[in-house]
Amino acid sequence: MSSSSSSSSSSLTCGRLAIWTIIAVLLQILGLLLFVLGFFPVKPALSGVSGMESYRDPMSSSRKDQEQINHLSQNQLRSLYKDMSKISPTFDRLILMVVDGLPAEFVLGRGDRPPTKAMMEAMPYSQSLLSHGKAIGYHAKAAPPTVTMPRLKAMVSGAIGGFLDVAFNFNSQAFRDDNLLGQLYSIGWKMVMLGDETWIKLFPGLFTRHDGVSSFYVKDTVEVDHNVSRHLGAELTATDWDLLILHYLGLDHVGHIGGRSSILMIPKLKEMDEVIKKIHMSSDLPQDSSNGRTLLMVVSDHGMTENGNHGGSSYEETDSLALFIGIGSKLPDYALATRKTASQVDIAPTLALLFGVPIPKNNIGVLMSEAFDSLADDQKLRALELNSWQLLRLLQAQLPALSCSSYPCDDYDGAQCSGINACKVSIEQRFCCLFSKATTLHSSWTSQKHRTSRSNNSEDARSIVAAYNEFLRTSSEWLSRRATDKPPELLAPGIASMAVSCAMFLFILFCLCKEVYLKENQGLLDCSYKWHLDEVYALVVVVIFVFSMGSSSMVEEEQYIWHFLTSTLYLIFLRKSFQSPSPGAVPSMGNVIKRLKSSNHCPIYSIIFVLICGRILRGWHQGGVNWVHLPDISKWLEQTDPPTIQSFQIVSLLLIIGMSSFNLYLLEPKRRIVLVIQVSLFLSGFLLVMHIMEFQGTVFGQSNYSSTLIAQSIYATIIMTVIVTVLQAPWVTPVSVGDHQVNNESHLVNSASKDMEIRSLLPAVKYSLHLIGLTYTVCWCLLQLLLQQPVNAMPVLLLFFQILGSMFYFSNNETHSKHWVEVAALYFLGMAGHFGLGNSNTLATIDVAGAFIGISSHSTLLSGVLMFIITMASPMLFLLSLVFYISTKDAGYLLLSKNGDLGHLLQMMIGFPCLVPLALNSVMLTAFTIVLFAMRNHLFVWSVFSPKYLYVLATAVCVYVGVFIVAATGIYSCLVIFLRERTLRS
Repeated sequence: MSSSSSSSSSSLTCGRLAIWTIIAVLLQILGLLLFVLGFFPVKPALSGVSGMESYRDPMSSSRKDQEQINHLSQNQLRSLYKDMSKISPTFDRLILMVVDGLPAEFVLGRGDRPPTKAMMEAMPYSQSLLSHGKAIGYHAKAAPPTVTMPRLKAMVSGAIGGFLDVAFNFNSQAFRDDNLLGQLYSIGWKMVMLGDETWIKLFPGLFTRHDGVSSFYVKDTVEVDHNVSRHLGAELTATDWDLLILHYLGLDHVGHIGGRSSILMIPKLKEMDEVIKKIHMSSDLPQDSSNGRTLLMVVSDHGMTENGNHGGSSYEETDSLALFIGIGSKLPDYALATRKTASQVDIAPTLALLFGVPIPKNNIGVLMSEAFDSLADDQKLRALELNSWQLLRLLQAQLPALSCSSYPCDDYDGAQCSGINACKVSIEQRFCCLFSKATTLHSSWTSQKHRTSRSNNSEDARSIVAAYNEFLRTSSEWLSRRATDKPPELLAPGIASMAVSCAMFLFILFCLCKEVYLKENQGLLDCSYKWHLDEVYALVVVVIFVFSMGSSSMVEEEQYIWHFLTSTLYLIFLRKSFQSPSPGAVPSMGNVIKRLKSSNHCPIYSIIFVLICGRILRGWHQGGVNWVHLPDISKWLEQTDPPTIQSFQIVSLLLIIGMSSFNLYLLEPKRRIVLVIQVSLFLSGFLLVMHIMEFQGTVFGQSNYSSTLIAQSIYATIIMTVIVTVLQAPWVTPVSVGDHQVNNESHLVNSASKDMEIRSLLPAVKYSLHLIGLTYTVCWCLLQLLLQQPVNAMPVLLLFFQILGSMFYFSNNETHSKHWVEVAALYFLGMAGHFGLGNSNTLATIDVAGAFIGISSHSTLLSGVLMFIITMASPMLFLLSLVFYISTKDAGYLLLSKNGDLGHLLQMMIGFPCLVPLALNSVMLTAFTIVLFAMRNHLFVWSVFSPKYLYVLATAVCVYVGVFIVAATGIYSCLVIFLRERTLRS
């Protein structure tokens, strides 16, 4: 008796499990916050703005410059800058036309290839400007993340933003760093902005007039550009502005909806070309560039993938455009005029020097030298000198020991100073060597330019330009890498917290496994454990995944890992189904045939069904990075007519509702709530069919009030169905009270009566969770049919079929696997399904278009929630299905417990469905955090590993939410049924 009491007191109770799990979750969240803040810090920036010191040697700048500027009027400051720069401003007005998402490839071609014939015919006027030497085009490489807000900041400040700007892109805040617009405003420029409202949020109060539109309502491809062009005629004739910003969003929206090959792409390019023609031919922009004082600059913030998305670091996404119209090109032919390359940050110093204002203080860009070809050699060298002084000041802020005034340049020859990696001296000496070389040559040329012939001067000037460019490019590359340094004081505690949390999750899960194992074998004295093949392989899956994440190629093509590992695990389940029930029997072809002929062969067919669905999912999307161009089922569907896609959507919808209704029909006993659920599902299905026929039938159709109202009705119906089912199911579930449970004799109130009390609760709890779990699963699938791309309707159905097949197999007692293995299998299916829906580890595959379905006006919060729902559709679906899974399991072994109370019931029912996802997520999260830390200096840290980490964080949030829903649902159902049973007994 004492031994039993001791065992009872030392066992894992429900309260202890919950407390330690919550502590582990909080510790993990703390570690995540520390690591994210350390690894993705807000980029440090020099305070203040550039002023008079920009035109003086960094070694002799006066601290009183800013005080002098504060006492000058705007006109006086403009004249002062003009005198000190010694460069006559080439232009006095600027029209900045931003074509959102326009790849430079559409205008300039790619590599040695010109643009395609269709692209050239779509923009004939722009092509004529390039071919006649009236424009200069650049492939301006954008830094990841390739989303609008950080790219606009880069163009106007010349600085590289932080990687987490991809998150801030959805809620832009005022930009306080030194920037080109602020500098122009300080000398009295009047500014007008038409288009993307991001400009208004970044630069509040700077614009004399503005008319902004939301950049996130991607279903609109017409009005969003018409709202800009309708003001164009009046603004071109107005004389009260110096800077006119036109930000066109329609082309980016066309890409999001239909990709590069959209039928709307060519008409949209023609529309943009007509805008360029209208501006260039206006009276304010003479076609004779030698007399023109207004510069038209056409730029794009980023490119787009073949699917029309962006955010990653592929060539298609980073290939942005910088087209100077109004600057004559001295390049001999069209090919050379279109093959120039630059960085997007180079736009800021180029425009600053062209318009006679200081270069922004945090700029790391290098001026585009071809834009200054019309200047005399001394002015061109002066521009390079000012750019070099600005970068040297930035270097001195990063390297306090850098002091080139006392550096003996003559000790180092040119070969020793060329390039950062070639030098065997300190980093400070390398920069001083390169800077001093350029300034020495410049000083010598200045003193001798009147004594030598013009040809010798030009040749010497070219060598000085080359020396300046070497220093500028070397400094720019070093500063761009320096901007991503990580503080180790936050990284180490963050990793340690996550590691401790991971160890806690694994220990709690081990204790729970031990608890369940002992309960299942109450009469056994031998506590040795025999590992089965599926259990070993489930652990091997985790180990393989952890080690694979150390390879950038494996991260890019992660979908192959999950598809292979998950299908292999289900093949092991299939092998287990073929085996004879008697332990130790060796499977043979004869045994397989006998099993197939027997009446209990449905589990075999269910596993085969899951495998077939998984194989179709594998071929639906050719995900990843390297082979995304290969043909797949989704690409074939996209090339068909809309009615074909509609038929797939409607068939998927009917099968989901039909299978769920059949499941409810088989449920005994029948209750009124079952009918309510069925009616709600049919209503949701009817509304979805209306939405498909009216709106999604035309892939490029415009969102209207009718489609928005239908989508909102679907949201309301689904939400109400879930709420009513969750709240009412435990109250209307039949609860039976046996005669033995109402016996008032005290000697019957013992552990056996408690076991019988739990026996009466189990059917009611399982009935309630079955209704709720099925409602969760079906409603989530219906929601995805509304939000996902139309070609993803069938994958959603396949995921639903995989859930049903898995539940049928796991509910079979003869093929019973350990609970943690079954929950892990569902988790793995969710991860494989994530890639089956077309997702990858690049930000470019995030579906932005679906995040605005049913939203009448832009809302950052609602759009963000919908985007998360779309992206994490499959993992969340399988987490929600765990409620359904609980109801399918035979919990009869609980009745063997001598501590059969409500706490143990909860512990055994929701313990594994909650702990296994948390433990798996913790292992993968901690492992990839360590990998990311180890790869912090890797070439692909920002293009491959960092985007993957954002998906890892999103998966962690998904697990937290899913596990909370599972736990809350189980606890609520058990408590309500327990209270009802007690009420009946009393």
